[in-house]
Amino acid sequence: MRDYYDHEWGFPVRDTPGVYERIVLEGFQSGLSWAVVLAKRPAFRTAFDGFDPNLVARYGERDVERLLGEEGIVRNRRKIEAAITNARATVALTDAGGDLAELVWSFRPEDPTAGADATQSAESLALSKALKKHGFTFVGPVTMFALMQAIGILEHRKGATTA
Repeated sequence: MRDYYDHEWGFPVRDTPGVYERIVLEGFQSGLSWAVVLAKRPAFRTAFDGFDPNLVARYGERDVERLLGEEGIVRNRRKIEAAITNARATVALTDAGGDLAELVWSFRPEDPTAGADATQSAESLALSKALKKHGFTFVGPVTMFALMQAIGILEHRKGATTA
């Protein structure tokens, strides 16, 4: 955990596969400890083809069943199906000329240090609504606030910068 918080959490993630991975993991974390999801991340990466949205978007019911049997990940049908739905939404966004990372980062507040102790913000609510409009699921405002902190959109500690 310490290594994650010292070297990853809050550092900018600006690539679409990286943002997609974090959205999926934040969705799986919902209702669980982040430590559980973080410990299972290597297994998640293997099970979900490195979080390549183009590959995950092609998953069908056979893949859902395979993932439900994967002991190394959180085996929750709704969350697994959300990961697939979100991959399809990511691909559709790209096919329409958009970019998931750019969309998510467009919700960066003017003051990225405001509300550092909050659990959601006007921006995370707006991001949640925008993603849902594009077909994403498991992207509520609290989950999106956590995502915004994790990928460096929101500054969370003194001296942190988001480039």
